Amino acid sequence: MDISGVGIWSQQLRWGDQAEVADAAAELEELGYRALWIPDVGGPVFEAVEALLAATRSVTVATGILNLWMHSPADTAAGYATLTAAHGDRFLMGVGVSHAPLVDASEPGRYRRPLAAMTAFLDGLDKADQPVPPERRVLAALGPRMLQLAGSRARGVHPYLVTPEHTRQARESLGAGPLVLPEQTVILTTDADEAHAIGRDWLRGYLGLPNYANNIRRLGFTDDDVADASDRLFDALIAWGDEDAIRRRVDEHRAAGADHVCLQVLTADPKAFPREQWRRLAPALR
Repeated sequence: MDISGVGIWSQQLRWGDQAEVADAAAELEELGYRALWIPDVGGPVFEAVEALLAATRSVTVATGILNLWMHSPADTAAGYATLTAAHGDRFLMGVGVSHAPLVDASEPGRYRRPLAAMTAFLDGLDKADQPVPPERRVLAALGPRMLQLAGSRARGVHPYLVTPEHTRQARESLGAGPLVLPEQTVILTTDADEAHAIGRDWLRGYLGLPNYANNIRRLGFTDDDVADASDRLFDALIAWGDEDAIRRRVDEHRAAGADHVCLQVLTADPKAFPREQWRRLAPALR
């Protein structure tokens, strides 16, 4: 499994029309993207992974991330074994603790001691009848303790909604061996007003989640930046502009120590597959 270059992180590949999912996945592989990442908020995530594996030949398919509160370690390990038996060694399991407001929405008080919950989940994967190898899993790590756990119990980290500075800190924390695989949100427009119209409300939704807000403050942003989704914070978290501008942000992550960067492309229609943007970006990122 070669996790390098640039990949695509896409909610459309997780929940979109299945015929277009298959067609888009095959095209993304042909365009040269090295990995396809999909989110998970519960439900049949392994079926979604299987559909992407079946539609492609060699690209890595990854969860970004599998929500550990919504899957048992035993079922997760069994799902991994089934997928790898059918499609070879192409599934990278990203695992994360998600966020208290999301997890507690259906069962108040369930989200507690996330580091201990992650440790227990990894223990379960290790003890399963068909274990998930540490080198085939990465953790959604933002803070120092989760980064440390990822360095000892997984192949690396998949941080979401981060800056190149966080990538630098993750690499410094992990050292030279583990993988650093950040997500980078992008908007392919040179019009600042259009970029803000597309991305501001999207960003505000994430800033209301404590794990992201706390990580952003650790990176030096203020409470006002977080409360207002300031232009300074917007520009730090969302790369917008033409193809060259997006490539520069990817290069910043690489210079900071990233092994692979997965791009989440936002457009005015959040349900539409951003296929035109994927096509435009591919040659600039090879």
